Amino acid sequence: MQVDWDIAERQRHVIGEAPRIEPVAQDALDPASIDLINEIRAAAGAGPATIVPEYMRTMIRHPRVFRCQMELGTVLFQGAIPARERELAILRVGWLCGAPYEWGQHVSIAKRVGISAEEVERARQGSQAPGWSEHERAILAGVEELLESKVLSDATWDTLAGSWDEQQLIEFPMMVGQYVATAFVQNTLRIRMEDGNEGLSRR
Repeated sequence: MQVDWDIAERQRHVIGEAPRIEPVAQDALDPASIDLINEIRAAAGAGPATIVPEYMRTMIRHPRVFRCQMELGTVLFQGAIPARERELAILRVGWLCGAPYEWGQHVSIAKRVGISAEEVERARQGSQAPGWSEHERAILAGVEELLESKVLSDATWDTLAGSWDEQQLIEFPMMVGQYVATAFVQNTLRIRMEDGNEGLSRR
């Protein structure tokens, strides 16, 4: 599954206009919203926010959905799948979904967990790029299969099952679905990229 975006055109299409729903102004966040945001950040191991990202300030307009999304995200971020393998999968999701915000944010996270710039480029190219281990290739192929046919092939399942336990195998399609949903929301609401996030051109 190969997708070669015209990056400038894709980013104009996704985030070239004003956000469809304006984020709550930083100074307009009510105490309950700030408490919810900081509770979620604490669960992910982060301290209280001084400046709340626009994405969170947009999603807080729907507190129940925001809480559920962030709680699931925290579970997956601290989940059974190792960080490097998680981020390879999320990079592939972000690229296939043409999601500038998600891709750019997770390139930064990927590098923090030891993924090189060359591997980021290969994640863009996908499972057929040379250089992956058999297990890594299966992770990327699994993302591609889930987005294309909505199910893992027996070959991909068997390869992943050779290294992963049952919890990891259950977690994988849930994780892919979570980050596809996040890409849909960020793309649709035209979430603006934060300083330092170069979107789909980030490597």
